[in-house]
Amino acid sequence: MPMRRFGRPGLLGLAARTAVVAGTASAVSNGVANSRQRRSQAEYEQQQYEEAQRQAQVDEAARNAAAQYQPPPGTPSASASAAASGANIAEQLQQLSALMQSGVLSEEEFATAKGKLLS
Repeated sequence: MPMRRFGRPGLLGLAARTAVVAGTASAVSNGVANSRQRRSQAEYEQQQYEEAQRQAQVDEAARNAAAQYQPPPGTPSASASAAASGANIAEQLQQLSALMQSGVLSEEEFATAKGKLLS
């Protein structure tokens, strides 16, 4: 019958314990990293969705404003080129508004650019 050793573990026991500890640590580390990556991806997708919603609201408001615009009575109907330039100005105003909302333009810069477009 083999003699059983008491006290400290042998070399094989020590290696096994080290392997278990290292494996557990790497599994936990990988789990945390994957969780952070999923959370970061979800936040990015949420920001993109919110930005798309804001842009859709700006586009809808511009369409509504353009639809409500009626030339004064007695003026001849607008030609195709005048309608195209009006649509171009509306698009440029939308772009300026989006730049201001994103923080690229300040309110003063927006007002200056808007004045140049409308004059």
